[in-house]
Amino acid sequence: MLDASQVIAFALICLAMVLTPGPNMIYLISRSICQGKTAGFISLAGVATGFIFYMLCASLGITVLVVAIPYAYDAIRIAGAIYLLWLAWKALKPNADPIFDIKNLSSDSPIKLFLMGFFTNLLNPKIAIMYLSLLPQFIHPQHASILFQSIQLGIIQIMVSVSINALIVFSAGTIATFLQREPVWAKLQRWFMGTVLAALAVRILLDQRR
Repeated sequence: MLDASQVIAFALICLAMVLTPGPNMIYLISRSICQGKTAGFISLAGVATGFIFYMLCASLGITVLVVAIPYAYDAIRIAGAIYLLWLAWKALKPNADPIFDIKNLSSDSPIKLFLMGFFTNLLNPKIAIMYLSLLPQFIHPQHASILFQSIQLGIIQIMVSVSINALIVFSAGTIATFLQREPVWAKLQRWFMGTVLAALAVRILLDQRR
């Protein structure tokens, strides 16, 4: 079982990441504004399904690698830290690209909304890399089953992401107006996210093999 400190630390990182404007947030806000909250929530169901798919794939993959290859855990840990440093640099570098832009979307059927939400998430490689880089940092191979720990962490990530994204769908218009009128918020968010990611990456690199 995960201890309370693991759960809290992991949940806070997931919260910081879901609050970072990206493809999912942009799509959900744009869809909710263009077609209404119901369409936004149907799209969110598709996004959540994409998270479940990635969680299962990452959990099974991490488990197989760590069990089959002696130094796989360290390799995943170091690769994950490097990826987090790259994300931190992208957030902190001067003249970074705009991170939020509302898109005009046509009205679509519920099935298409679900599938578009699913593929928006599924075709975002950052989600797959996030799972492969973030989950292993909170797994203790010497404790419970690696697969069980991975699934627990994945469920926490999905709960945090779906909860925040549901609030985003519900208040899409307000959020869109705020983000467009307050560019300072985006700058502060970049620095906060970049600092959190860089600090986590350094901590991971300094950790001893567990």
